[in-house]
Amino acid sequence: MGGYLGIFALMAMESSIIPVPSEVVMAPAAFWAAQGRMSFLGVVLAGTAGSYVGSLLSYWVAYWIGHPFLEKYGKYILISPKKLHTAERWIRQYGTLGVFIARFLPVIRHLISIPAGIFQMPVWRFSLATTLGAGIWCWILAWFGQRVLGENPELLNSPETMVFVVQSKMGWFVGAAVCLAILYGVTVWFRSSDTPKHPPTK
Repeated sequence: MGGYLGIFALMAMESSIIPVPSEVVMAPAAFWAAQGRMSFLGVVLAGTAGSYVGSLLSYWVAYWIGHPFLEKYGKYILISPKKLHTAERWIRQYGTLGVFIARFLPVIRHLISIPAGIFQMPVWRFSLATTLGAGIWCWILAWFGQRVLGENPELLNSPETMVFVVQSKMGWFVGAAVCLAILYGVTVWFRSSDTPKHPPTK
């Protein structure tokens, strides 16, 4: 895997447009950490740093090239218009909290930096939400991965099966993140619907 630098590089790719499953990176790294080859904290920090750098790169690229370019040419870099629109709707509805929650969700996790850049979200808010979300995600992946592979080390020979098993173990957490996003969206909708459209007349 290349040690901490390898974890950093692969997680940077995972957080950009390159489809590298984070489960394939963090779970084996945590397993080797349990064997004494690396430290658990070092694995989490390397994964978090890589996730942030990859996300920030996508953010700045989207910030400068904008929506029209991605709408027209995004399909050539694995960003279909449908995926782009989904991520844009997410960022419109949930804002900074959406960036944080997206770190725990499949598909959106890889794309959320792009609409954040397009809408020019303040970089400090984007950085804070991304770092916190990525850090928690990397810790959870490492924790689950360490235990799943500790019980089934043969999964190291089958990345596809390993991803399936880790994801199935974490299904409750992803579901909770989705529920949180929905509850937040409903709250925002009720607040906006209760807000007068025009100032009251005297």
